[in-house]
Amino acid sequence: MHRRRFLAAGAAAASASLAGCRSLFQTRSARSPPMVEDRPDAVYIPSHVEGMEMVGMADAGDYKVALTYSFPHRFWRAEGDRFEKVEIQGSDTVHLMTTVWDAETGTVVPNGAVTTTITKDGETFTSGKPLWLMLSQNMGVHAGDNLELGGDGTYDVEVSVPPLSARRTGAFRDRFDELATASFTMGFSQSTLEEVFFERLQDRQGERAALEPMEMDMVPVARAPATEDLPGTVLGETTSGDAVFAAMRLESPPAGFVESDGDGGGTDSDGTATGGTNGSTDGDGGAGTYLAVSMRTPYNRYPIPATTVSATVTRDGDAVFDDDLAQTFDPDLGYHYGAVADVQSGDELTLSVGAPPQISRHEGYETAFVDFAETSMTVGE
Repeated sequence: MHRRRFLAAGAAAASASLAGCRSLFQTRSARSPPMVEDRPDAVYIPSHVEGMEMVGMADAGDYKVALTYSFPHRFWRAEGDRFEKVEIQGSDTVHLMTTVWDAETGTVVPNGAVTTTITKDGETFTSGKPLWLMLSQNMGVHAGDNLELGGDGTYDVEVSVPPLSARRTGAFRDRFDELATASFTMGFSQSTLEEVFFERLQDRQGERAALEPMEMDMVPVARAPATEDLPGTVLGETTSGDAVFAAMRLESPPAGFVESDGDGGGTDSDGTATGGTNGSTDGDGGAGTYLAVSMRTPYNRYPIPATTVSATVTRDGDAVFDDDLAQTFDPDLGYHYGAVADVQSGDELTLSVGAPPQISRHEGYETAFVDFAETSMTVGE
């Protein structure tokens, strides 16, 4: 009698457990619909759009940091000249995301080395785990990853933002050069996660277009300046790899600019900029005009960081400039690629990209910004 009761209770518990697993599996399957067939080698409307749960915002040195999460989802991680699809794992609980911006200007800072530590009741779930620098259609530039938690409860989350390695100029020249940490208390429940907004886009998926940026109170979205708002003289726009390149000439480099030998720099495996220098002196840092190239996505004007852009300026058949452009962060020019270069009316400006941008992509961006051909423009008056 007691044995039958025990077996019945065990069977009921197992049935409930399996039902819970099936429910979770069905939820994840529903929120990871089939990929769009015949995806273009360009930006396209993904199979679905999703929302997120806001944890909160916190100060961290020069930065403000927002912490959000959504359900785990697939994304594509940059690995040099190829992209590795990251599938949802059975242990994944959430897709954790951070947005970092300058507290004074509200400008999003594309830092590729943000890390997080998550604990609950003395148990550590991640310790100094790097988050991938990412690009999504509704959030723009952020950092995130699929992470495992320990079920419902209250978690302590620390987000560390290291110094920005891109050269900084203008009002940014003496900023973002120290490690900063933001602390959060995150209440998590599976039921709240399952209520996060989700919508299939079957009537639009695959179109050559992009979703609108998410509207978030107090949390900015990274945007490159509109062409008409760029300082200096706009030389023109051109497109390659479905990225838009807006080129401009300033009569002198931005304040605090210092040019180093081999100024262009590149990126390491996590998308962090290398090379170039952060100016810290007054004045223009050198003679000559300044060539700036803003590389951005079509439709939403998100800046595309973490790559190498090279420029060649040809005049009367001779190259008067041929070098990499340094990754640079400026409050007026935004995140751009720049160098001192003599650019005059009638010159031919040719741009080329080395390895694809070392930034992970959410669905809808994974087939764009991969293969680049040289692209040129003739500099007007």
